[in-house]
Amino acid sequence: MAKSSVKFKDCDAQFRKIAADIAARRYAPIYLLMGEESYFIDALCDMLATTVLSEAERSFNQIVLYGRDTDGGTVASYCRQVPMMGSYEVIIVKEAQQLSKIELLAAYTSKPQVSTILVVCHKEKSVDRRQQFYKSCVANGVVFETVQPRDYELKGWLGDFVKSKQLSIAPASIELLVNHLGCDISRISNELEKLLVSLPPEQRNITSADIEKYIGISREFNNFELCNAVATQDVKRALAIADHLSRNPKEYPLLLTIKTLFETFRQIFIINYLGWRTKFKGEPFPQDRELFGILRINNIYALNNLRQQAARWPNRKVFNILGLLREYDGKSKGINAGSTSNGELLRELLLKIFMA
Repeated sequence: MAKSSVKFKDCDAQFRKIAADIAARRYAPIYLLMGEESYFIDALCDMLATTVLSEAERSFNQIVLYGRDTDGGTVASYCRQVPMMGSYEVIIVKEAQQLSKIELLAAYTSKPQVSTILVVCHKEKSVDRRQQFYKSCVANGVVFETVQPRDYELKGWLGDFVKSKQLSIAPASIELLVNHLGCDISRISNELEKLLVSLPPEQRNITSADIEKYIGISREFNNFELCNAVATQDVKRALAIADHLSRNPKEYPLLLTIKTLFETFRQIFIINYLGWRTKFKGEPFPQDRELFGILRINNIYALNNLRQQAARWPNRKVFNILGLLREYDGKSKGINAGSTSNGELLRELLLKIFMA
């Protein structure tokens, strides 16, 4: 199947629109929620599960099925039932990627009942667009395809998410969260929800200290601080952080550390290259707003840091470092690594970077 052309920003915008329609009780007869990012699928499913029917009505008119335990024909039969003592019957199919004979649902979705709301949660991948089931969902309901964000997209989303809670968060704290938790929106949102419950009622700003206290991410020993130490050529601090990361491999997998370092040096390379074109080609250096798009960042704090760091690393060195990072990316996956531990690989990589 062809790779999805859906962009994360469009996915987020459609999520907000569907959520607004549900809140306003403008329901569709079919919701096909599918794709890579489970956070959006779960959030919309939960909204429909808790808002369409009252608590009393749910006992009679809401049925939750699991893909591994049923099939498309059985789901279609449930959908054709008439609601008891209410306006709607809600049929929720979770883990629909495990549903056998999903194509049999097309017999129902081609002509759905106005009194039934069918919610199909198809995670990890999208439904085959060639199937009649998919086509009938497009024609008669809402099809929502989710994609996972890149780290630079996630940072913008995270800022908006915190803002929606009437709170603020510093760019450095966003970097700390993303570099520690990766691009898993479900995990990040769960951790933030725990933090929000723990914050004093009068506090309106999330700080790095709050993240360390309530989520357990160290402000001093994490991938973000390692990148800062390397980029500012602080050898002693970089090795100390690397030692801490190596002793906590589940929280800080080597592959993620290398990915974070690669992104930092990729951005440094671009800044230096743009500076070279300005100096030797006479081209104007991009304004900050344009740089945000080129570097895939979204705040001036990160941009100013990168400018200062780029001045320390000429591109002849950066080019070699990017090659080293690709090599050790392979070693972290077991390619030509021998019996060397991940901790030793990281220390070895950092020493080679400083000697580049």
